[in-house]
Amino acid sequence: QVQLVESGGGLVQPGGSLRLSCAGSGFGLAHNAIGWFRQAPGKEREGVLCISVSEGVETYSDSVKGRFTISRDNAKTTVYLQMDSLKAEDTAVYYCVVEESPNCPIRTDWGTWVSWGQGTQVTVSA
Repeated sequence: QVQLVESGGGLVQPGGSLRLSCAGSGFGLAHNAIGWFRQAPGKEREGVLCISVSEGVETYSDSVKGRFTISRDNAKTTVYLQMDSLKAEDTAVYYCVVEESPNCPIRTDWGTWVSWGQGTQVTVSA
């Protein structure tokens, strides 16, 4: 079973950038779509972005369009989330997760998400 470890979170000022990494162990990430989710305090967890094995991208949150980018390096079994123009409302714990298939579901509730990481905190504040 793939195990995931997120890193790269931290405190950043509004308008700043962060790059999150999701490293996989075990069988690696090369055969599965990978998603990023987030959960803000007092809110439900929401999907952010997903990248398929063929590097197709699904965007689940309209609020990140034009600001967040997902990419993957299958050779290193790592998926990245580049977050630019960060806003206070982006503050959350960010999780990466393996999708059972090579493709991203059109909707997060249509997917089979397995092997969640432990999460990394992102705080956007002046």
